[in-house]
Amino acid sequence: MRKFFQEIKADLKFKTAGPGQKLSEPSRVPKEKPRAEAAPKPRQGPTDEAQMAAAAALSRMELKAKAKAPSSQEAIKNQVRKELMAEAAASEKRLSPEEKDLTLPEDRTAASSVSGVYFICPLTGEVVRKDKKEQHLREAIQAYFSVDPVAASIMEIHTLNKERDRVRLGVETMARYLDNIYLHPEEEKYQKIKLQNRVFQERISCLEGIHKFFQAIGFETKTLPVPGQESTQEEYYVLKEEMLTRLEDLKDYKEQLLSSEPLRAQLDRQLCLFKPSPAAARFELPNDFYNLTAEEIKREQRLRTEAVEKASMLRTRAMREKEEQREMRKYSYTLLRVRFPDGYILQGTFYARESLSVLYSFVREALRDDWLPFELLGPGGLKLTDDNLAFNECGLVPSALLTLTWDAAVMADIEAAGEEQPASLLKPELLSRVQTLE
Repeated sequence: MRKFFQEIKADLKFKTAGPGQKLSEPSRVPKEKPRAEAAPKPRQGPTDEAQMAAAAALSRMELKAKAKAPSSQEAIKNQVRKELMAEAAASEKRLSPEEKDLTLPEDRTAASSVSGVYFICPLTGEVVRKDKKEQHLREAIQAYFSVDPVAASIMEIHTLNKERDRVRLGVETMARYLDNIYLHPEEEKYQKIKLQNRVFQERISCLEGIHKFFQAIGFETKTLPVPGQESTQEEYYVLKEEMLTRLEDLKDYKEQLLSSEPLRAQLDRQLCLFKPSPAAARFELPNDFYNLTAEEIKREQRLRTEAVEKASMLRTRAMREKEEQREMRKYSYTLLRVRFPDGYILQGTFYARESLSVLYSFVREALRDDWLPFELLGPGGLKLTDDNLAFNECGLVPSALLTLTWDAAVMADIEAAGEEQPASLLKPELLSRVQTLE
């Protein structure tokens, strides 16, 4: 069977290779075919996006960890999970019987269904609900302090402080402090930082996690007399004496602080496969798909005010299309279903601003043979051929049912070969956990 499909795939490539030429002829640049006659463009093969994003996030989290820290990413995850489980167990013991009864099972485990929007924690790998994402990430970072205090404090600074300009300014100022110590180790004045200094208060002290960072890299708080005012004392961060023999470590901490990025929980696709069902076009979305932030509510009010004003005037087609596009942009997520020719329905959750190429990759990952060419048709039979368009630009929000069609020529070649075909071209592991759509 494998050899058969390889021959079909090779034959497909041969057919699309264009006319041949003699070796004695000068090389020719192939003419570009009209868009309407072009064969479907093979899209990028499947990639395990969740695994890649998690690996990238964990790579940033290690932050050049020292030998004392766990050497593998799995060890880091296990350690953080262990800390979180211990914390949860302690919290469970403190609950009264009545409080335990009020804790629903769904609060403890995230379901892979359309019961909400879910995210994958980059530290623990656990799936958590949208409304619990920030709290879980905060707890995971706290648990990471037992693994690497410096890395954990840097995570707090970059992740828990939302104003990026303020974080950048504070980090750059902190880097200058460390540079002064590294470049002038003999200057005692650079080894002390006055906590009440105006620059320190305005740029650094206001950042969450910054004081933990000072403590983790070798500073301690001391009350010292103010030079020239012996009767007045103020608090300082003072570098411990042993850190003067580890100046390279300070330089390394500075680089980690400057190069780190916020930890981002990745959207969980919540991949589901459903049996053929007449209810495929009926969507009952949870509140997570519609919830608006305070900023979005203000924007919605402004749009409604503008709509009332426009209602009293004639609008051109361009104006109406622009208004429709703006309506689509107010959604953050979309639930998409892809119906296969055999009736099976593949479902996933996406950001409304992700591109169609992400959906094509999502579908290919579900196929037995990811090289098989196919097209996706939107509502009304519209072909979705521009990979760069976002879902909200195609009107595929907050939900949509799409139809998959195979390349007719390739499928005809497969049928003509007379080889026995599987009942479905979807992966067996997906078919083994197919659900019923109600």
